[in-house]
Amino acid sequence: QVDLVESGGGSVESGGSLTLSCAVSTYTNRRGCMAWFRQAPGQKREGVAALDLNGSTNYADSVKGRFTISQDKSKDILYLRMDNLKPDDSATYYCAVRKYECYSGHIVPHMDDWGKGTLVTVSS
Repeated sequence: QVDLVESGGGSVESGGSLTLSCAVSTYTNRRGCMAWFRQAPGQKREGVAALDLNGSTNYADSVKGRFTISQDKSKDILYLRMDNLKPDDSATYYCAVRKYECYSGHIVPHMDDWGKGTLVTVSS
């Protein structure tokens, strides 16, 4: 019911790529929205990308064009592909699920369940 497990974090150089995964196969609650958030030291948690039940996607302006959220339905895994990474992308990334919509001009922070996070470090 509540079991979101992120993986794929690590250290990369600026301009590199990384793909994060979130296993959601054990999550049985309604999935109105699935999303990725990140939080850097001294910063509040920021919504990065969201995917609703209709397949519509939304991205923070800071990552638009570089990040892609997707889902492998056969394996029930949520992905975040990150390309052209920048040092400002360094943060702990979390996957999250909300029963209902989570986009109102921006990705709202009030999610129902959160993963434990995976650390991404981008060096210059």
